Amino acid sequence: MKRRNFIKSVGLAGLGLMITKSCTLPSSKGEATNSSEFKQWIWSTLGKDDTIERWKPRFEKMQAHNIDGILFQVYSGHKLWYPSATLPNDRDLLNPLIKLGKEYGVEVHAWMWTMPNNNPYYIENHPDWYIVNRQGKPANTHPAYVDYYKFMCLNNPEVQDFLVKNVRELSDIEGLSGVHLDYIRMPDVILAEALQPTYDIVQDKEYPQYDYCYCDICRKKFKEQTGLDSLKDIEEPAESDVWNQFRYDSVTHLVNNLLSPEIKKAGKLATAAVFPNWGSVRQEWSQWNLDAYFPMLYQNFYNEDIDWVRERLEVEIAALKNPVPVYGGLFIPSLTPDELGEAIAKVKETPAKGYSLFSFGDLKEGHWNKI
Repeated sequence: MKRRNFIKSVGLAGLGLMITKSCTLPSSKGEATNSSEFKQWIWSTLGKDDTIERWKPRFEKMQAHNIDGILFQVYSGHKLWYPSATLPNDRDLLNPLIKLGKEYGVEVHAWMWTMPNNNPYYIENHPDWYIVNRQGKPANTHPAYVDYYKFMCLNNPEVQDFLVKNVRELSDIEGLSGVHLDYIRMPDVILAEALQPTYDIVQDKEYPQYDYCYCDICRKKFKEQTGLDSLKDIEEPAESDVWNQFRYDSVTHLVNNLLSPEIKKAGKLATAAVFPNWGSVRQEWSQWNLDAYFPMLYQNFYNEDIDWVRERLEVEIAALKNPVPVYGGLFIPSLTPDELGEAIAKVKETPAKGYSLFSFGDLKEGHWNKI
C-alpha cells in the first residue's frame, strides 16, 4: 500500500530512493560489503511547491553527505512531473532535476507507479483494464483498502501496451540514470500485520475481497495453461500452488519480457521497490531480471525489531536467481537517529550493497548526522 497514506493512517509520517557518478551498478556475489561498494540512496516525492531553486540546497546537502543518487516519484498513477505525449502532466520537473543532479554528482532516477491507474479518463473509458477480485468486483469501482488502489490487470494486452509506452517514454529521457518500478504487483491479499488495525480488519487468511485477479482474461489464460477455471474449479484458491504460481509468473513476465527490456534498451538501469512479504502481493521478485532491488524493510509494519532488517536481507539476497545489488529500504518515520545508525549497521552485516531511505522530507538533522 502507498507509504505516505499508511503513515497518515498509523500516525507515523510518509516510499514509495543511488549510485555514484556512473551508470554501472556493482555485481553482488554474496561477499561482505566494503566502503568502496556501499551505496546510499534516497527516495523523494515531488509536489506543486517544488522548484529547482528549492532543490539546489537539498542537492548540496546530499553531496555533502555522500548520497550517491535519488529516485524522484515522477508518476503516481495520475500526476506526472515530466513531458508526456500520452498522459497529462503538471509541469516538467524531471529534466531540470537531472541537470541539477549532474551538477552535484548525484544520480537521478525516475520512480514510477506501475499497475495503479487513477486517471479519470482510463477509469471511465477503459473499465475492462482493471483487476477483478474473487467477489467479481473490479478495482476501478471497488478498490481494496484505499481509493487509489485502482490496479490494472497484468495480463490484459492493452494494459501491457500502455505500460510499455509509459516505461519507454521515461527511459528515453536524456541524462536519466534509471527507471524505478513501484507497485509492480497485485494488491495486498494480506496486509502487513501492523497495518491491519488501521482498516479495522483481521486477515488470518486470504479473503475474497482482497484476492486478485479473476477477470475474464486471467481466467481464460489460466484455463488454457492448466485446464482449470480459477473461480469454478479450485475450492480453496489460497491453497492452490498452480494458481498462485500463475499469478507470480504473470508479474514476472511483465517485468522480464516487457518492461525491463525497454529500460535496458535505452541504456538505463532497471530497478524496483519490492516487498519482503512478496507472496502477499504475488511478487516473486527473486526471479526477475533487473539491475538492482530495493526491498522495503519497514520493520514496524511487521511488528518486528531492527534486527529483522538484517534477517530479511540475508534471506532475500540468498534467494535471487540472478545475483545483483540489493539495497535495504529503511523507513525514516519509524527510526530515531540512533535507530537509523543501528539499522545501517545491520545492513552492513549482510551482502547488501547499501541502503535506501524513505524519504527525503522525513530526514531530520540527527538522521543526516548518522548518514
